Amino acid sequence: MQGLHEKAFLQASHEPDETFFARQGFDSLMDMGARTAITALYRTTLPVGGRTLDLMSGAMSHMPEDAVFQELIGLDVCQPALEANKALTRFTVQNLNTKPELPFEDESFDGVVLCDGLVYLTQPQKVMEEIFRVLKPNVPLIVSFSDRFIPAKAVAIWQALEPEDRVRLVSALMTQAGFTDLDTGEVVPPEDLTAWKDTVRAVVGRRPAGQ
Repeated sequence: MQGLHEKAFLQASHEPDETFFARQGFDSLMDMGARTAITALYRTTLPVGGRTLDLMSGAMSHMPEDAVFQELIGLDVCQPALEANKALTRFTVQNLNTKPELPFEDESFDGVVLCDGLVYLTQPQKVMEEIFRVLKPNVPLIVSFSDRFIPAKAVAIWQALEPEDRVRLVSALMTQAGFTDLDTGEVVPPEDLTAWKDTVRAVVGRRPAGQ
């Protein structure tokens, strides 16, 4: 993370996130194929029956319909979107760009997911450090994203990077926060499915025991 430009994580739009995202509606930018890929990743990676945090969750958590959680807690800047998300057991309204500190106890979650959200974080390193703090050892943080985003609110460095380099950026942020055993991957749409166009990329890391 050394040598990044001081404006790397600035947004083009200075409009408050609360106001901007309230106008965006509840639909995901990802197509149905990409959403299905995210759901499959969650099914195979998240602990069954655990307490899971969905950061920047919006109105869709992409969880398997038959998933059973002790709790699925959402956090987002937009309260109407959170209220529309029926997968959540409860939620917190918070803008991570103005308040990156998470309102949860140390080592209190069995999994954290961040889908299509890191692109909009102006203080991603602080958020990663907070995620590290609230995760139990040896459980996953899953950061996933497609190639689509809202340019007005996507930070400058994300827009400047190619998709493969975005994976490297996410990996660097996670490594600097203390995550280990990083696993990266992508799901490319099959050529014979014209309705699925979005490639999905993900980085999975874990908090090591004893830290």
